[in-house]
This record gives sequence, structure tokens and C-alpha cells, in this order.
Amino acid sequence: MSAALELLGEIRQSSERRPFEVLKLAEPLLNKGTIRQAGDDPLDEGQFALAKSILDQLYKQFPGSQRVKRLYGLINEGLGHPEEAQQLYKEMLAADETNVLAAKRQIAMLKASGDHAMAIGELNTYLDTHSNDFEAWLELAHLYLGQHMYAQAAFCLEEVILQQPANHYFHLKYAELLYSMGSLGKALKEFLR
Repeated sequence: MSAALELLGEIRQSSERRPFEVLKLAEPLLNKGTIRQAGDDPLDEGQFALAKSILDQLYKQFPGSQRVKRLYGLINEGLGHPEEAQQLYKEMLAADETNVLAAKRQIAMLKASGDHAMAIGELNTYLDTHSNDFEAWLELAHLYLGQHMYAQAAFCLEEVILQQPANHYFHLKYAELLYSMGSLGKALKEFLR
């Protein structure tokens, strides 16, 4: 038992994603009530009952944990209960409106449901507070492109380039967008960068 706990600790320290091994090691420990750091790996395997059982134990140990609540939200999403997941994320944001991960999960759920207009609105609200999140700017650009809102997508890519000026990929994407919009002179300058 201690060897399993030690190996689980090593896997956690290395930050490796080894869900099959973690699940194999953690399940006997869970059945004995000894689980401590199994994490959220059963979700990777689609074993929601086991994941919920682990989270129930984690909740007893850490009743106010935002991470445990977020994992409950992921289980609800995986089981097809988006309303319950949304409610959990709303509660988390009500407690801490700067909770980045809960806000991003809400946006991801809107995007997954196909409500891109609402996802764009929520992402804009998120970026009002977290304007240095270049990945969110990229996601917003992608959503705008899906709605054929090229000027707004170009603005988002400009924000990305301001934050990541050395990444040639973003310059290329911006140049391609400018070319598509008919701004050939600006596009050529960006292609040359």
C-alpha cells in the first residue's frame, strides 16, 4: 500500500498524465479509504462513478476546495448535466469573480452547446478583467472568424501579437486575415515580418 502511495506521489510530482496507471494504483486504495492524491484521472477514463467516489472523499477532506467543486462540475458535464455544472460554476464565480478556471469552463460550455454569440459575450466580459490572457484573445478571434466578423477577429489577433510579438505564427495568422479582408499592403507587411 505504501509503495502505491509513493508511486502516486512520484507521478504527481512529475506532472505526467498517466491515467491508466494512476487508476490501477488508486482504485484499491480508494476501496480501503486510503486515497490521498489520486487527482482527477478517473475522469480521463470515463469512470464517473469512481471519480465521484474519489471526489466525495476529497470533499470530506477539503470541504471548501474550489478545485474539488470544479471537478464536480466536470463530472456533471461528462454525465450530460450541463445545468448542474453551470450552477456550480456560477456559485464559484459568485464567491470569487476572478476565478479564471470557472469562467473558462462556462465559456467552454457555451461554445460546446453551439451558442457562439453568448460565448463571445462572456469571453469579452472575461477579457475585460483578464486582458493579459492571450489564449482567450485567440479563442475570441476564432469565434469571431466563425461569425464572419473579420474586423473584430483582427483586433483580437493584434492583442495577441502585442503580448506575443516573437511568435511568427500569430503574425502569419494576422497577415492571412488581413489578406482575406482585402488589406493587401498591411498583409504584405505582416507576411514580411
